[in-house]
Amino acid sequence: HVQLVESGGGSVQAGGSLTLSCAAGRYTYKRNCMGWFRQRPGKDREGLAVLWIGGATTTYADSVKGRFTISTDPTKNTAYLEVRSLRPDDSGVYYCAAGPGPICLGPDRYNYWGQGTQVTVS
Repeated sequence: HVQLVESGGGSVQAGGSLTLSCAAGRYTYKRNCMGWFRQRPGKDREGLAVLWIGGATTTYADSVKGRFTISTDPTKNTAYLEVRSLRPDDSGVYYCAAGPGPICLGPDRYNYWGQGTQVTVS
């Protein structure tokens, strides 16, 4: 059973930064996908950044390109999302997810999800 636990959310002022963490217990990152998604009130869950571990390939949504960075630390079995230059419309619940790959685009490619961490930008 894979458990993903996000942390690092909070309230920040516009222009600020946060580093979100996603700790994965009993999960191997080899040739897997890790993704970060966001859900804002009244909107569908949107993909922000995905990482195909096997190919070290990253893909970002246009809205966060250049501001968000996805990474993993296999020694800690943890994925990260560094979020910078935050704007009020970045507010929402941020989720990490894990999938078997090799296709990493789209929430339907992910079968394990964390509980989410709230980010509020004012």
